[in-house]
Amino acid sequence: MYDPSQLRTFLAVAQTLSFTQAARRLGLRQSTVSQHVRRLEAATGRTLFTRDTHAVELTEDGEAMLGFARRILEVHEQATAFFTGTRLRGRLRFGASEDFVLTRLPEILEGFRHDHPEVDLELTVELSGTLHEQLAAGKLDLVLAKRRPQDPRGELVWRDELVWIGAERLRLDPDRPVPLIVYPPPGITRALAIEALQQAGRPWRIACTSGSLNGLVAAARAGLGVMAHSRGLVPPGLVRVPERAGLPELAGVDFVLVHGHRRPSAQGAADALATAILAGGDRLQRSRRAGLG
Repeated sequence: MYDPSQLRTFLAVAQTLSFTQAARRLGLRQSTVSQHVRRLEAATGRTLFTRDTHAVELTEDGEAMLGFARRILEVHEQATAFFTGTRLRGRLRFGASEDFVLTRLPEILEGFRHDHPEVDLELTVELSGTLHEQLAAGKLDLVLAKRRPQDPRGELVWRDELVWIGAERLRLDPDRPVPLIVYPPPGITRALAIEALQQAGRPWRIACTSGSLNGLVAAARAGLGVMAHSRGLVPPGLVRVPERAGLPELAGVDFVLVHGHRRPSAQGAADALATAILAGGDRLQRSRRAGLG
């Protein structure tokens, strides 16, 4: 009833909330993406997206289709692998940024390990900037991380905006420097937060530095300061800092998959894991309506 190619297109649009970005990800024309979505909506008899000239949003039926589409594609790929007799092997060095510590990435990796038990998966969790450096040095095969501003490389998983977050009871004194909770260099959100404050002429100070997301979250929950963070990944117990605090607007951020130097022994596994992450990319985001205050 449901065409796998249309389901893949649906997932790409749902994760990027952009027909243009979905077309680039899939290597299709935008008209083809629109056609796939229309045919899937015709097959379901439901509207899956609301769209106008400014925004694309999932409907309630579209949200429901996310889970069905993932499961249908997973079973489809398992059946294809079984009957073609293809079995991936080799060592895959995968890097994921600290941003995904509190998400459902482990579920995606567990599913990949189940489907490809002969792949030796090595996971590195680090800052996005560090992962990009390790990828360039040939120490990793595939990276899921934030993209540096003006960096065109990488396959977009989703685009989000950065927001200021902190403890709900936190109150900022407008006459004192903004207390920042940040990753150490070369943290990408660190650089974007400091740049925004400098451009706004707002004094700041480092209240806490940690290479661990759990460490940053603990400091923020303790009320030590504010941190710049992806709007779709706000940790429990923290909320957006209200506009009345006067903090400058932050830039957007892209979460991307980047392949390293193509090692023949890892290429198949890297492509398979990238496909799994792109198919389940929406599971990496917390609800945009939860925990945002």
